[in-house]
Amino acid sequence: MLSAKNLFQEILDDDESFRLFCSIAAGGESQGGWENGRIAALVPASQRALAPKIARHGADEDKHGRIFDALLRKRGLAPVEVPHETDYTMLLEKYGIGLAHEQLGREEPLAEGDIITYLAHSRVTEQRASEQMRLLRKYFADHPDLGRAVRMISNDEDNHLAYCHEELLRFARSGHGRTIQSILRECALGEIRVYRDVSLAVMDHMGRILGWPRAKAAALAAGIHAVYAYERLVGWRRMVSLAPPERRDALGGPAVPAPEYG
Repeated sequence: MLSAKNLFQEILDDDESFRLFCSIAAGGESQGGWENGRIAALVPASQRALAPKIARHGADEDKHGRIFDALLRKRGLAPVEVPHETDYTMLLEKYGIGLAHEQLGREEPLAEGDIITYLAHSRVTEQRASEQMRLLRKYFADHPDLGRAVRMISNDEDNHLAYCHEELLRFARSGHGRTIQSILRECALGEIRVYRDVSLAVMDHMGRILGWPRAKAAALAAGIHAVYAYERLVGWRRMVSLAPPERRDALGGPAVPAPEYG
């Protein structure tokens, strides 16, 4: 039976597909950690109160990268090079979503508009991350090796999403509402396209590693295209709405340390 749980289980049970899965995840999280760290360092004077929260966001992402690396080491595996076509973070930048790495690499302070762009981009991508981790938590929260990691990362992603809602609403109240909605829509429509392309690329690599028959690979690709069609039509709207989060000041404290893996 072709189900999300069975698909994840198949990928996790095989060393080579697990290596690719963790390597892709670790690479994306580490890149997110770098981006947030640079943004925290370059926050304009008018928004310096945000810097500790942005830094906390980056620390969480760094932690997630270390967790995926630790899961590999626990199985005696080394990371593999991430194929370009599966690099979600870099492809988002390629299509102009979020702040460019070239800009973040300079020592020039960001403008207030850059912070709004960062928060809107994060609100969209953290929606995706939160949904993906909730799916993994649904199936693997009690897994002997993955359970602690899945629960921790899922909780962090929910915190990140709450923080984005809270800060964007603050900017909206100060008169930036139309700008925020415009950026959110642009980011959401771009993200769903990148997510489709990355999903197809990841499934292609997994299919070759695991020897999936042509019919199975075609069915998975059709499913990815169907999700994209839905998101392109109406699903993107869930990524642009803003509401006061249940978790207030979600990034107001220090990052929770990563669990130890023997």
